[in-house]
Amino acid sequence: MLVLTAGVATGHAVLQRAEPRVESRLTRAPDEVKLYFTERLEPAYSSVRVFNERGEQVDRRDSRVDRADPALLRATLPALPPGTYKVQWRVLSIDADVTEGAFTFRIE
Repeated sequence: MLVLTAGVATGHAVLQRAEPRVESRLTRAPDEVKLYFTERLEPAYSSVRVFNERGEQVDRRDSRVDRADPALLRATLPALPPGTYKVQWRVLSIDADVTEGAFTFRIE
């Protein structure tokens, strides 16, 4: 009974891992950003955006929840030059909880 209660109480979609990894330093620019969450996401209200150092959005504006894995949020990227990039996400889990966050990665 305690396990079920704990599961319900912590029902927010939490970022489990990211590609590129949080605060990573890369020698090659990624083609895509992938964010893996602990809960299924509501596609209509979940998004990820990537910004350069000047605050300009640089992703291809195709943020989407993966059809095969509803806990995966992704967006494709053009060829990015060296620099620091900020990944900003906001998601709505299927239990109606909104979570958001941000992290950076660097291309050297």
